[in-house]
Amino acid sequence: MIGGLILNQCLNHSEVTQVTSIVRKPTGNNHPKLKEIVHTDFLDFSAIEAAFQNQDVCFYCIGVYTGQVSRAEFAKITIDFTKAFAETLRKQSAQTNFCFLSGQGADRSEKSAMMFAKDKGIAENFLFALHFAGMHSFRPGYIYPVTPRKEPNLSYKIMRWLYKPLVSWLFPFASVTSEQLAGVMVEVGLHGGHKEIYENTDIRKIQIIA
Repeated sequence: MIGGLILNQCLNHSEVTQVTSIVRKPTGNNHPKLKEIVHTDFLDFSAIEAAFQNQDVCFYCIGVYTGQVSRAEFAKITIDFTKAFAETLRKQSAQTNFCFLSGQGADRSEKSAMMFAKDKGIAENFLFALHFAGMHSFRPGYIYPVTPRKEPNLSYKIMRWLYKPLVSWLFPFASVTSEQLAGVMVEVGLHGGHKEIYENTDIRKIQIIA
């Protein structure tokens, strides 16, 4: 959801001249700025290392909802995919400003009993230890999908239904719209930011001027 919004914003941004997108299957997007690379093994990027060269900004938004996959698969997607990608990018483009879509509650002590919090914390620690030119982690709470989608489970269906009349008003510190989050990530990616960690309240405070 967020990766798709960021991709579209970058393709339509006057300051962006080219976007490299690594995907597991063709998207059919033929935008003149887009260089799409189909790659199936997200644990090994050695075959396409050249595509990681000369990248100024990276938006890493790969993730999976808790409960959708097994514990081992969740760790592989959240931690191992991130490590493999980031190591390849750091080797080829140390100058990159890396923007990581994390989540509210990410625990960098790596001691949380919550799988999501612990694994996101492990991933954050690994990324910060690579010392990219810039490194920013974004920790949104509930992300309200502005564009309707098929919700992953019942709880997300209920949250979407309650967002405008209740959640956004009672819990502004714990929710953000998909478009605001994507816009803030693009802004920080292109122009830098004064924080390494952007909590949900930080994200909501940033005003994006179209």
